[in-house]
Amino acid sequence: MNFLDTDIKYLPGVGPQRAKQLGEELAIHTFEDLINYYPFRHIDRSRLFYIHELSPDMPFVQIKGQILSWEEAGEGRKHRLIANFTDGHAFIQLVWFNGINWVRKQYKLRTDYIVFGKPQVFGDHYSISHPDIDPAESLILSGMKMQPYYSIPEKLRKRGYSSRTIEHLTSALFKQIKAPLPETLPQQLTQRLGMMSRTEALLNVHFPQNAEVHARATYRLKFEELFYIQLNILRFTRQRQQQYSGHVFNRVGETFLTFYNHHLPFSLTGAQQRVIKEMRADMVSGRQMNRLLQGDVGSGKTLVALLVMLLAIDNGCQACIMAPTEILAEQHLDTFKGFLKDMPVRVELLTGTVKGKRRQKILYGLQDGSVNILVGTHAVIEDNVVFKNLGLVVIDEQHRFGVAQRARLWRKNTTPPHVLVMTATPIPRTLAMTLYGDLDVSVIDQLPPGRKPIQTVHHYDDRRETLYRGIRQQISLGRQVYVVYPLVKESEKLDLKNVQDGRDHLQQIFPDLRISMVHGQMKAKEKDAEMQRFISGETQILVATTVIEVGVNVPNASVMVIENAERFGLAQLHQLRGRVGRGAEQSYCILVSKYELSKDTRRRLQIMCETNDGFEIAEADLQFRGPGDLEGTQQSGTIFDLRMANLAKDGQIVQLARDEATRILDADPTQSLPENHLIWQRLRELGKHEIDWSSIS
Repeated sequence: MNFLDTDIKYLPGVGPQRAKQLGEELAIHTFEDLINYYPFRHIDRSRLFYIHELSPDMPFVQIKGQILSWEEAGEGRKHRLIANFTDGHAFIQLVWFNGINWVRKQYKLRTDYIVFGKPQVFGDHYSISHPDIDPAESLILSGMKMQPYYSIPEKLRKRGYSSRTIEHLTSALFKQIKAPLPETLPQQLTQRLGMMSRTEALLNVHFPQNAEVHARATYRLKFEELFYIQLNILRFTRQRQQQYSGHVFNRVGETFLTFYNHHLPFSLTGAQQRVIKEMRADMVSGRQMNRLLQGDVGSGKTLVALLVMLLAIDNGCQACIMAPTEILAEQHLDTFKGFLKDMPVRVELLTGTVKGKRRQKILYGLQDGSVNILVGTHAVIEDNVVFKNLGLVVIDEQHRFGVAQRARLWRKNTTPPHVLVMTATPIPRTLAMTLYGDLDVSVIDQLPPGRKPIQTVHHYDDRRETLYRGIRQQISLGRQVYVVYPLVKESEKLDLKNVQDGRDHLQQIFPDLRISMVHGQMKAKEKDAEMQRFISGETQILVATTVIEVGVNVPNASVMVIENAERFGLAQLHQLRGRVGRGAEQSYCILVSKYELSKDTRRRLQIMCETNDGFEIAEADLQFRGPGDLEGTQQSGTIFDLRMANLAKDGQIVQLARDEATRILDADPTQSLPENHLIWQRLRELGKHEIDWSSIS
């Protein structure tokens, strides 16, 4: 058995009970799990300070000295143990609020210790609360310059675990390693890229001698993670292209040409024409199209999707578009019917609320081929939804669908349908290479002519009068207004605005105006009725939660007010802003927040005011929030669980990993070269429990 596969209970200091706790809380079951549980930071412990050198702005310091005396003070929660500590020149107080009895037994008076912690000023003296204390001759400190810090869940903390616990266990594990660990990258690759061995990297990511060595170790481990992700994506992409043929749409027929020549409401932008050509090239190639279409809000993705659907119809196939919400699905239906007018194209809607005879009629129409385009929600992936010849699947706002859901739609034809994945959430390049690395990418990077950039401003919530004057002015010009709240109703735990109170308040402020309200807890019919009142212009203000984030298209709406804007991420703010600016008139987005904001939050709102560029906002959002679970269904398993790499910050390493993976595949397409044996073996090990993601795009 591989040494690293050893059960963690056999490591000195663990045993069955600790092994159970480590497994349940940290998923540490084996030696390898422990060695791959990386510290989240290191603190330089190469220097000892004198007490007289301290200042309260120092993050962490260590002092060598002795405890001269103990004293206890306070009662109840304020009860504390104080150690009077000296370095021989000055004094500092060490303070504990918990574990007092244990501390007094653990540490002896007039014995040399090294104390480590953050200094604070208390009255006229310095103190350190709950410091780390080690014997001055401590072996672990004598051989270590940078101390690792590990994340510990609250449950383990209550059982006496600390970062130091994991540190000692990891140190004990390395002492048992007598020979180099098995390599996961071939020597010719690591040598060519100037990378350290796996054993060196693992040791130095936990216990580095200095920051430079730690950086080299981190680089090696990040590269390894990203290399195997990219290799897996690219390998499956090539296999799919070889194994699966697609429908050949080589005919531009009457349906497409009639629409293009007589029903197209406006000329296509250059970007729209370009992406349609890219899709046509896929569809005549004989291979299945798997393409991601990115376009900012209002860039015309829906029209592009419709044109490609008409190509499918001209080539004897049906098309389907799946949207994440009923509101968006109904919006697509209305848009398509408005575009197609009296053309002989049958478009139907299938959602959870379509039932009875109407539903049966649609299902029969799909089976006999008389339904040309199906617009729907998750309802379209049900087993009883059977197509005669599904040739094109369009997935809108795809990040809202799980991988398994998309797979079921993908398999609804013997010949796999072409797949067009659309998103109005621009995806940063490094993320796209990883999450959507098996998709070809098209970008609509132009807005239709005549659109004016939305003006975005930030208001504090004590400037209501100015805000309400602006709303009334826009409504007096015949415009409409959205007001978005983070909550449906008042919460005891969260001090945030809510839709229900917001509607009542606005009705008092504007007693002469009509107001609609939409939120996720309403029944579908109520929600649709309220939306229709706003769309038709019967109401001037729509009060809503983020259910209107995507798909709502009211060109007359010119103002988007977002309450508690500090509670939303950049991508969501950008999506909400995209609900206005759809007509020719100047539109506005007002971000309303409380005054007390963190530095990051203030910067986030500032970015929204500075730019309308979705890709710029997406890059900033990735930096603020990290990649998160952007796939909808987390891709679990070693292939995608990033322990070390950060897609928000490691773009250059992602590119290097992709280049190296491409080089390996080009040189060894049959996976048979001896020098790459280790790579393919490692990929198989990592993929033992993986789903074939290539079939699901």
